[in-house]
Amino acid sequence: MRLEANGYDVVTAADGEEGLAKARSLSPDLILLDIMMPKLDGISVVRMLKQDSSLQPIPVILVTAKADTRDVVEGLDAGGDDYLTKPFEHRALLARVRSMLRQKALHDTVASQSKRLEDQAAQLSDWNRSLEQTVAGQVTELERMARLRRFLPEQVADLIVAAGNGDALLQSHRREVTVVFCDLRGFTAFAETAEPEEVMTVLAEYHSCLGEQIVRHEGTLEYPSWSRKGWRPFPVVPDEGVSENDELSHDGG
Repeated sequence: MRLEANGYDVVTAADGEEGLAKARSLSPDLILLDIMMPKLDGISVVRMLKQDSSLQPIPVILVTAKADTRDVVEGLDAGGDDYLTKPFEHRALLARVRSMLRQKALHDTVASQSKRLEDQAAQLSDWNRSLEQTVAGQVTELERMARLRRFLPEQVADLIVAAGNGDALLQSHRREVTVVFCDLRGFTAFAETAEPEEVMTVLAEYHSCLGEQIVRHEGTLEYPSWSRKGWRPFPVVPDEGVSENDELSHDGG
């Protein structure tokens, strides 16, 4: 065929049914479709081609030997993209083939870019969802930490958050710890005679000094309580955290 001589790969079909089957199996870049064919005429074939979403983009050039323009109009209305009337010149055939292939290449480029944009949009949507979930999780964790630190020492709050749901912490277990009771010698008599500002100043200095030692040993400090002997903090530190040279409290009453 002349098209093969110009470098095109050509597949032929003997009738409309065979042509339709080969179009579905090969998905060619262009179809030259004779209107007058056995078994299934060209107009019926082009209708079926355009009803198939996978074959719709394939351009179809109708070829007819009829001089009646009604066949041409019917074929174009059915979905044909161009037509040639037999006999036709080889140059006219090549010009139409090149034109239709340019349109097909442009369509394929647009379709590829559209698919790539859809994939990128879907990936971006997945990233946004993942980021939203991560941020929401972090915000929830921060809010949980803030609530815990309102009522628990910082080390205890960190331990609970690190444990996740905290079930492991609630299970029965043993651990060596050191509990130190601290008191101020003569605090009761001092508090009864001193001004409130003086009492609070002494307590603040004592708490600052004691708290520094406890934090240095990675211990925890319970909130202060009051008794008949005055203000009493209760530090708890790991058993290995205190050495014989460290003084964390003053005995007395």
